[in-house]
Amino acid sequence: MNVHHLELFYYVASHGGISRAVRHMPYGIQQPAVSSQMLLLEQDLGKRLFERNPFRLTAEGEELYAFVRPFFGNLEAVAAKLSQRAEPQLRIGASEIVLRDHLPQLLAQVRAGHPRLRITLRSGFQAQMEAALQEREIDLAITPLESRLPPRFRCLRLVRLPLVLLVPKALKIKSAAELWPDGAVPHPLISLPATETLSRVFRKGLQRLKVDWPVSMEASSLDLITRYVANDYGIGVSVNAGDIVRHPRVRVIELPEFERIEITAFWNGTPTLILRDVLTATQRYATTLWPDWCCDDELK
Repeated sequence: MNVHHLELFYYVASHGGISRAVRHMPYGIQQPAVSSQMLLLEQDLGKRLFERNPFRLTAEGEELYAFVRPFFGNLEAVAAKLSQRAEPQLRIGASEIVLRDHLPQLLAQVRAGHPRLRITLRSGFQAQMEAALQEREIDLAITPLESRLPPRFRCLRLVRLPLVLLVPKALKIKSAAELWPDGAVPHPLISLPATETLSRVFRKGLQRLKVDWPVSMEASSLDLITRYVANDYGIGVSVNAGDIVRHPRVRVIELPEFERIEITAFWNGTPTLILRDVLTATQRYATTLWPDWCCDDELK
């Protein structure tokens, strides 16, 4: 017998049916997949384990459930007991810019309350973070969202940052419309790498407006973009993120017709105590850094 099939059968028997089991499993799996694997289990045993509608365990199903229940029913208790003896661990996935510019300060706050906490970091985009959560390779993802999250994930929206252009004050430009009246911009563009969400969202906005503006200089951080604009290397694309865009030689031009960058923390299942502390600290950090653009989500 396949042990994974036995685990699925435990959830089906415990919750009284396949559809209910799917809603209560600690990881994502689709109802058709559970149904097909239950049929395989019954084929392996040569016995019908339960009636589908209405749900009822057969005699063989009762016997198998009595056998697997002590093991699968006590897994969480055993895991909790063992974890108390081990050093706490948190695995975080995030975009490069979040890992580099924000997590050091955030984790310093978290470590103050959990000095023995072991932290593992990995970078990636939204789709990669979703896959890592699904495979239980990370515990938390913090990244800009470009598409809707699957319904099985829980999330905490942190901040929605508007895009802006940074223009050297010497250019005397006061609106974005002045830059592309004929669909092309003669000034050099300074941007984050093309793989970053900010760059992709800005590129989509330019395409909607039918504006051709290739990147002339690629910078690794928003702070560098501001500095190079201040030194007259071109016009930069950034987010309206407080001190990062402020400079006496730089003018900030809003881009209200462009999509905002939404930074979201998301995870799978019920958050542990440490994960809740990290989420609370993350929300507090975002509120302190970007008070004008924070979301009002509540951690439940």
